[in-house]
Amino acid sequence: MPEELVETLVSAVPRSDEIHVGDTRVLVVNTSPVRSRDRVMGNVVTLRDHTELQALTGELDTVRGFAESLRSQAHEAANRLHTVVSLVELGRSEQAVEFATAELASAQRLTDRVVGSVGEPVLAALLLGKSAEAGERGVELVIGEDTVIEGAIEPRDLVTILGNLIDNAVDAAIEGAADRPPRVGVSAREEDGALVLEVSDSGPGVDPSAVPAMFRRGWTTKASGGPVGHGLGLALVGQAVRRNGGDVRVSASGSGRGAVFTVRLPLAARAAGSRRGDGEA
Repeated sequence: MPEELVETLVSAVPRSDEIHVGDTRVLVVNTSPVRSRDRVMGNVVTLRDHTELQALTGELDTVRGFAESLRSQAHEAANRLHTVVSLVELGRSEQAVEFATAELASAQRLTDRVVGSVGEPVLAALLLGKSAEAGERGVELVIGEDTVIEGAIEPRDLVTILGNLIDNAVDAAIEGAADRPPRVGVSAREEDGALVLEVSDSGPGVDPSAVPAMFRRGWTTKASGGPVGHGLGLALVGQAVRRNGGDVRVSASGSGRGAVFTVRLPLAARAAGSRRGDGEA
């Protein structure tokens, strides 16, 4: 068990609804000391498995983010439509057509690239939503031209991994925006029997000494939130990666600034696990 969970179980201080991320499960822990005649007898511990709930919550957050992005885009579309109408009223029909088609072409290129390279609809929605969300925050999210995801890995796990890594990368890019345009890169490819996911940012980078602790519950660079608020996303990423028999590596970007998170998920192991599960069922 993780050290933090062991400390919680034996602590004399009551704990209420603490979230702990293990290798494969997300647990909500409550403890209450037991006394008899002023003598400490031990703790009553309640463990609730929230793994599935956490996964569903992640998917719900993705859908909500996508809905918010659609609402924002609808507002922007109304502004552009008013611009087109005004240009037509001013007798500048050529400029109106040029303005309208340029906006449509830009949005369509991104949609076509994502839908064409990502076979899983949930993941396609995630990437489109994150792209729009990043744009609203002033961050350019670039999806690699070679990105291909054919759904060999459980979609929920991919949503957990990519969603949290992109969120962290966007925050880091904004933090490092003082001296360079904020930018996040996302790519996915099959390589040597594994799905390789890569998320890079233009932020201030990561202290190498902090890497071993990054995927534990409670690690965060944010000023507030604590172990239950901030500091859960990367722990869930690490859990999803381990659940699929993969690994994650953190390195500096090629430009000397920013960080690159590289996740390798073996496809053969996943396929074999699925076949065993089908046989046992």
